[in-house]
Amino acid sequence: MTKTLISIVGPTAIGKTSLSVLLAKHFNTEIISADSRQFYKEMNIGTAVPSEDELKAAPHHFIQHKSIKEKYSVGDFEKDAIETINQIHKYNPVVVMVGGSGLYVDAVTKGLDDFPKIDASIRENLNQQLKNKGLESLQNQLKELDGRSYDNIAIENPHRVIRALEICIGTGKPFSYFLTNKNKAREFKTIIIGLDAERELIYNRINQRVDIMIDNGLINEAKRLYRYRDLNALNTVGYKELFEFFDGNISLDFAISEIKKNTRRFAKRQLTWFRKNKEINWFDYTTNTNESIDFLENEIKKTS
Repeated sequence: MTKTLISIVGPTAIGKTSLSVLLAKHFNTEIISADSRQFYKEMNIGTAVPSEDELKAAPHHFIQHKSIKEKYSVGDFEKDAIETINQIHKYNPVVVMVGGSGLYVDAVTKGLDDFPKIDASIRENLNQQLKNKGLESLQNQLKELDGRSYDNIAIENPHRVIRALEICIGTGKPFSYFLTNKNKAREFKTIIIGLDAERELIYNRINQRVDIMIDNGLINEAKRLYRYRDLNALNTVGYKELFEFFDGNISLDFAISEIKKNTRRFAKRQLTWFRKNKEINWFDYTTNTNESIDFLENEIKKTS
């Protein structure tokens, strides 16, 4: 059988984790998590880490394997994930990968693009601009210099915005110009499954998930992490809004409504990212698992 990576993508709260476990059990294989916030062991409730039962149902990799205090880049993940996939393929021809972090999924399936080196002073100036004028000024600058990147990257993350801007300023070309999508050679075939639903339904599922997170103790989890709020890992929806509440800047009800709103915006950006990829095979989130399995087995057989 051809070495295969089954990648499951889609917006947050659509049911990717449940499907990944069912597919891993069917193919008797292991799961690679490509959710960049589930890497951190201190973050549990707010990152929707798989439940204990789900973690027991199939071996998982890259779930809470790092500390928020450790630097772990998408490049590090690409290297580690490829090594892990190749190791699993030595005894199982199929591996399942799941996650809604588009850049991290692409790093594994396509490889990262090579960017030119940029003068360090540009990033220093942008960090100073962030401190003096705030994130919105950087977002507006990126919108002017590279509208495509503005529409597609996580613009709520200052590190991502600054990275895009330093490329724009340092090269005189848009950050998106360097996203060539020239796939790097991989030792496996990739089949991508996308889960989707009507937008209103996705948004309702997100609202319900946030309510469940609050009921499960997200506020206390955020309190424990408050002293680390300046770390990049904690510049994450669900935590940063509660930090604003702890600072007395907003009410708890408003913080929760902001979590829901920002998560909905995140889901919209996820779909924008994934819908550019013509290799994704889209399924409604209610599709019977057997139908997905039949599709995957037929695809695997095509190159076996």
